[in-house]
Amino acid sequence: MIAAYCWPQSVSPGESVDLHCSTSAAAFDVAVVRQGLDDETVYTSTDLTGIERATPADAAANGCGWPSSLKIATGDDWRSGLYLVRLTTPDGESTEAFFVVRAKRPGRSLLVLSTSTWAAYNDWGGPSYYTGGHQSSLLRPLPKGFLARPDPMRLRAARADELQASEIDLFLSDGYSLWLVSAGWSSWELLFVRWAEREGIDLDYAVSSDLESIPGLLAPYRLYLSVGHDEYWSAPMRDAVESFVDGGGHAAFFSGNTAFWQIRHEEDFRRQISYKMDLERDPVWGTDRKHLLTTMWSDPAVGRPENHMTGVSFTRGGYAHVDNAPRGTGGYQVHRPGHWAFAGLDLRAGDGFGEEPVVVGYECDGCELELADGLPRPTGTDGTPRDFQVIASAPAHLWESDERPATLPLLGVGELNWVAERFAGADTTANRERFAHGRAVMGSFTRGSGEVFTTGCTDWAFGLDDPTVSRITRNVIDRFLSD
Repeated sequence: MIAAYCWPQSVSPGESVDLHCSTSAAAFDVAVVRQGLDDETVYTSTDLTGIERATPADAAANGCGWPSSLKIATGDDWRSGLYLVRLTTPDGESTEAFFVVRAKRPGRSLLVLSTSTWAAYNDWGGPSYYTGGHQSSLLRPLPKGFLARPDPMRLRAARADELQASEIDLFLSDGYSLWLVSAGWSSWELLFVRWAEREGIDLDYAVSSDLESIPGLLAPYRLYLSVGHDEYWSAPMRDAVESFVDGGGHAAFFSGNTAFWQIRHEEDFRRQISYKMDLERDPVWGTDRKHLLTTMWSDPAVGRPENHMTGVSFTRGGYAHVDNAPRGTGGYQVHRPGHWAFAGLDLRAGDGFGEEPVVVGYECDGCELELADGLPRPTGTDGTPRDFQVIASAPAHLWESDERPATLPLLGVGELNWVAERFAGADTTANRERFAHGRAVMGSFTRGSGEVFTTGCTDWAFGLDDPTVSRITRNVIDRFLSD
């Protein structure tokens, strides 16, 4: 057995990180690798003494409490990035931990990793938000596969039907967590980072809580980037991004299910909490702080739909290309080919793109739509700005309680039931029908002096080897950095 975590999760060059390890092996080795287009090993330490530490019963909420096994001093010249800490024992057993090095001299683009979502799905040592927990400590390891795993292009939710039973059995027998299809560096952000470095795009890095803990983090930048599954946000995180855009910054959400749930940070950002559908158990329920309820941002009790920031919401999207959801084509249908995101592409209204890599997969965000002159546009009644340009879309569907796959036994009612209950006042057949037919909606809008672009899906990064998907991504980044 070997397991580990790092603290803090984010440092400036020259600062130190503590590695906390528990292992039944007598010794272990450590390699610190900056991951990108090419992995770069920047630090090694060998033959460290192994000690098996007890895991507290409340580790999920309060952390493991293991002492530091190694202090890693980062170099002043270390580039911004995610640094994978690989630990191996003499018998070949291995595990991973991570930390992020922020930029010494900020560039123009900041990729904020979805670490608050990784924490939400973390069931190492106790329950996640999906298996009965309401508190998630960051002072514990991540499940196997969140940071490194084989063949992410195949082992993904949107292609689960292509996997043979023997593949899944082998995967589980090797100790990988099923939840890696929902969270983690290895699923989306690593794919995006490798594409960006191949394209010559310089990125700086931060973790979710940095948006809250570091005042003015976004001030030097022109572009904020969200990639993959970016589901859990605190109010100060949203305040930071929305103020940045209002002041003339640009935000690109190459992500889906984005900011669906509100969280709060506690214990100096060592723990985050979320009551989700148990919102009446949240201590701020019934108080003058109810706007901080850790439930849906779109919930009337909170009154701050995520559409205000991203233009779209999971409440009007849902699942795609997975069980009990629209298969679609795996790609988008184009509505407004003249939009600047499609510059240089020979696309016409009604054309599709992204089908082969299945970019419209897993979880999708949309908005309430109406037709005007045969083209979809937002009604504006759900919080989506009226000037939001709907440039492409694809079908999606929120799950009812009995539609969720048995392999992912989520607790609580299905999102469709919950949205009907909270938005329409009752979980009835008629009210569920109002929200059952969602869309993944791609588009852009202006906010304040800045601009926002969203893909409206989690799985965009899986399509970056596709020339059309790559060109759209490049168009967005180039436009937002040129202003």
